Amino acid sequence: MTARRSTQILLASTLYGAATLAAAIDAGLLPAADRRLLLVANTAAVPETTPALDEMPGFGLLRARFDGVLSWNETISPFHPTGWSPRPDDAPLWERHLRLLWGLGEDEVTIVLESIQVNPALALSQLFPDAPLEVYADGLMSYGPTRSKLDPLIGTRVRRLLHLDLVPGLEPLLLQEFGVTAQVVPGVAFTKVLAELADAAGEALPRIPEGAALLLGQYLSALDILTPEEEERLHVRMLRGAVGRGHRELVFKPHPSAPARWSQLLEEEADRLGATLTVLRTPVLAEVVYQRLRPALVVACFSTALLTARTFYGLPVARAGTDLLLERLVPYQNSNRVPVTLVDALLPGLAEADGPPGDPDHVGGLLAAVGYAMQPQVNPGLRPAAERYLAARLDARTWRYFKRRRLTVLALPGAVPAQLGFLARGRAVRRVARRARALHRRLAVRLPGQRTAGRRPPGVPARGRGGAR
Repeated sequence: MTARRSTQILLASTLYGAATLAAAIDAGLLPAADRRLLLVANTAAVPETTPALDEMPGFGLLRARFDGVLSWNETISPFHPTGWSPRPDDAPLWERHLRLLWGLGEDEVTIVLESIQVNPALALSQLFPDAPLEVYADGLMSYGPTRSKLDPLIGTRVRRLLHLDLVPGLEPLLLQEFGVTAQVVPGVAFTKVLAELADAAGEALPRIPEGAALLLGQYLSALDILTPEEEERLHVRMLRGAVGRGHRELVFKPHPSAPARWSQLLEEEADRLGATLTVLRTPVLAEVVYQRLRPALVVACFSTALLTARTFYGLPVARAGTDLLLERLVPYQNSNRVPVTLVDALLPGLAEADGPPGDPDHVGGLLAAVGYAMQPQVNPGLRPAAERYLAARLDARTWRYFKRRRLTVLALPGAVPAQLGFLARGRAVRRVARRARALHRRLAVRLPGQRTAGRRPPGVPARGRGGAR
């Protein structure tokens, strides 16, 4: 009997993710396969105006590691990659279509993907229901919990989580509910791949002064975290802070989708402060700039690039604006919360008033507490660790990572102010609380669709001429 051909489909939406895949291949972490196909997804808000990763400088060197490159955008056109998923009844038809379109035939398919909780990764895993899954993380979000309950038919197919050791020794929470083993992609392999990209992008980069401070934009207003005006002020704050530290040569690397006028405002502010600002518009990774520039300081809000700068390149880094984001992120379960928390806890602030970074020895307990507060149903086993951390470490510094309302909903330490803690221990208070909960349950059962003849539910106004509709 002839053995079936094996094919790996590797999904990537960013050049950083593609570099992570290349490093995993170079390190021998991915199973052997007869073919490796890189499936490129351009998830920008307007893909037509933003280059895909296979159009960026340096991709040609990564291209050699794959037997073919496919476009997910072209495959599902005119739908957007983040907004489309197959209807359950259509999934078998789509699988047959993709096997014909991509020349898979009867191949044994393995899928390697990122961000499994959302499209396009979730859609791809649904289209090949028998394919084993490998998940890789291309940033700090892997340290956070799975953002929602994942279908067990998908979660149980995941064999491993591959991730960069951005916070040495810290275990990711992603997919822990399925017992998925986390494996580190060696930093040496990753920086080697980045060095290749830097060499290839050398001619595309403008002349940049060595030893300058590098400011990284993230386009947070596109995520509805900040308003455009607030993000502009954040960039100005970063520039002023770098100048305040004595840097007169500055490089600003804006997000590829950010408006050009933001750079103009920064240039005007740099002129006013007597500093020289270079705006880097070439679509390259921040890590490529590290290789070519070796900046004296890297400043950003909560970009993963801050941790790669510190962990893999030993560069001085500083954060700016994390205090504002910790306050603004809604709901509490927002998947950006863990990256913002880690950056805020581990890295020094740009302004001297921000004080020193948090104690890295306690970041594991902090992650468990924040992770449980974000997704208690996904990670119920984290509750004891969360209770221990909150009982021992909740103070003026760490309160910024939590919301009292969230702690109250989950009945965690800190929900009740310390001076009122005796109330939770009173028998009379507990008795009243039990009665209130029982009354709430009875009303909840009665109100939705049951109306007793001749009587109205409490709080519902009479309907009459000119009444509520």
